Amino acid sequence: MQAVIFDMDGLLIDSEPFWKQAEKRVFTSVGVNITDDLSAKTMGMTTREATIFWLNHAGISLSPKDMEKVENDVIDEVAMLTASQGIALPGVHDLLEKLQTEKLKIGLATNAPSRLVPVVLNRLAITDFFDCYVADEDVEQGKPHPAIYQLALTRLNAKPEHSLAFEDSITGMTAAMSAGIKTIVVPSKANFHLPKYDLAVLKLESLTELPLRTLQNLF
Repeated sequence: MQAVIFDMDGLLIDSEPFWKQAEKRVFTSVGVNITDDLSAKTMGMTTREATIFWLNHAGISLSPKDMEKVENDVIDEVAMLTASQGIALPGVHDLLEKLQTEKLKIGLATNAPSRLVPVVLNRLAITDFFDCYVADEDVEQGKPHPAIYQLALTRLNAKPEHSLAFEDSITGMTAAMSAGIKTIVVPSKANFHLPKYDLAVLKLESLTELPLRTLQNLF
């Protein structure tokens, strides 16, 4: 095992409520009726994809400038909520410490905008664990396309067959597996039962007390 690459939202930090809160406030202000059922469909999307999804759903057409403002308003609110309320999900710090002790390369691959990454890492006090990160603007296509993971591997100078990915969504799992990386999933309680997650090499309820030997045995 050479490298381990982590998703961010929903895996390292419970940020999904922040995204839902921000989307509801911002999109409601431009006339979109946000529903919980549809909100679940934006999980794993880039901010631009989610913006297009909601505007199309409401039949609203905005100029490129106004669409960019809507996107930035959502990102600004998520950043504010993250910086003031964000907490690490169980097991995150312990696992990162184990990986660092073993001198493994550690990367981050997220569909989130790049300016949110430092906010999350600083809030959780985990910046020094990561050797690189790849975010939405770094590639032409976000997850489920494998480009984000492919670039992360390049930046880490690691081979996919000797790397491991941690994801919480089907979108992210698909991206990592398409890049040829063994993938462990940590779905939310609501999604844990979904059969698609069984395609991963390992499915966990949390990162708590995950022995390093369990990861090494996957290789």
